[in-house]
Amino acid sequence: MVSNSLKLAPSILGGDHSMLAEAVRLIKAEGLTWVHVDVMDGHFVPNVSFGPGVVAALKKRYPDMFYDVHLMLDNPNLYIKAFADAGADLISIHVEPEYPVWETLDEIHLAGKKSGIVLNAGTPVGDLAPYLPKVDLALVMSVRAGFGGQAFNASALKSLSALKSMRDEMKLSFRIEVDGGINAENVGAAIEAGADTIVAGTSFFRSPKELKSAMGI
Repeated sequence: MVSNSLKLAPSILGGDHSMLAEAVRLIKAEGLTWVHVDVMDGHFVPNVSFGPGVVAALKKRYPDMFYDVHLMLDNPNLYIKAFADAGADLISIHVEPEYPVWETLDEIHLAGKKSGIVLNAGTPVGDLAPYLPKVDLALVMSVRAGFGGQAFNASALKSLSALKSMRDEMKLSFRIEVDGGINAENVGAAIEAGADTIVAGTSFFRSPKELKSAMGI
């Protein structure tokens, strides 16, 4: 499992899409090691973003960074090998679509990668419970997945707190990640609720030092 030290994983969705390598350079320049990559298919979420080729290109340019790949896809099981081969270090899949979740988590691990399970805003946190012993990370979306720059939904704090309690009760050590509308004003509440891995796009690229200061890193 992954250790639970506090991490900031800036999302390149909030960077300049014409210069994604520059976005990763900025992340690295801030002394950070995680890069969050949001992958959208236009079906499970109403937007289309990055594919395996983008991950491969960034991994080639910055091989020492940790690529945290979030698959917002109807059938993520069809793309595990492609993203694993591209250089993803952690691959997270959603609990909501109809596909073989257990087998997909197994495939991620067989590829030698860390695995994550994701809860969309509005999905009961209990839906994650069966998969928690199997994953390295659980991600709570604090907005409806699909677009950057949305406002943080405070109801996610209850999900984070419940997830932390579940982790403690089950004596597990998966990371708890939160994504969506995170900024310097609300990141403290997310951390207090249980998040140890923070995804931020717009707020990071607007003012990285302010966000890092609010996190105490």
